Amino acid sequence: MKIAVSSTGPSLDDEVDARFGRCQCFIVADTDTGKSDVLNNAGSSSGGAGIAAAQMVAAGGIKAVLTGKCGPNATRVLSESGVRIVSGVAGKVGAAIGTFKAGGYAAE
Repeated sequence: MKIAVSSTGPSLDDEVDARFGRCQCFIVADTDTGKSDVLNNAGSSSGGAGIAAAQMVAAGGIKAVLTGKCGPNATRVLSESGVRIVSGVAGKVGAAIGTFKAGGYAAE
């Protein structure tokens, strides 16, 4: 399963960004293979950043998003696309991915 984590930088050692739509980038991890890639958030400084980020994530075949907070417009786009949203996530990106893989986040 592909998941995306809002991140303050391009590394698994960077912090989970509290802002979904305005994060610097997303770390996209495949929970089956363990591989990860960086997806730059090009719309992070423009209006409608949450919607643009949500559309980009949904188009990438991502099934879940880990973030600090997801605004209502981004939540709507992600939900309509069948993407699970896990909010309230903090700490290192790599640790958040590990917690998700271990089933540590309750279904919302």
